[in-house]
Amino acid sequence: MNRIRKGDQVIVITGKNKGQRGEVLRVTGDRVFVQNVNLVKRHTKPNPQANQPGGIVEREASIHISNVMLFNPASNKGERVGYKTLDDGRKVRTFRSSGEVVDA
Repeated sequence: MNRIRKGDQVIVITGKNKGQRGEVLRVTGDRVFVQNVNLVKRHTKPNPQANQPGGIVEREASIHISNVMLFNPASNKGERVGYKTLDDGRKVRTFRSSGEVVDA
């Protein structure tokens, strides 16, 4: 069970994008792609089969998962994540500071 998943709101805690916030688009191993964060320009070839034009495309590059924290809207900060097992047997993610369950 990962601490950060697709669809989570995260905040970048280190690097050139420090302080930026966005939604996780995808998680691949120990790296995450965050919407509108760490944008890079790529030169792409046209692909007529996929009906994709060529040119310079701006898209998100990956960030290491240790450089982002899950955003807690209650405290308006990035916070650490822990786990709890509920009475009905479900394992859920919780914020370490308050103990409240992460909405997912």
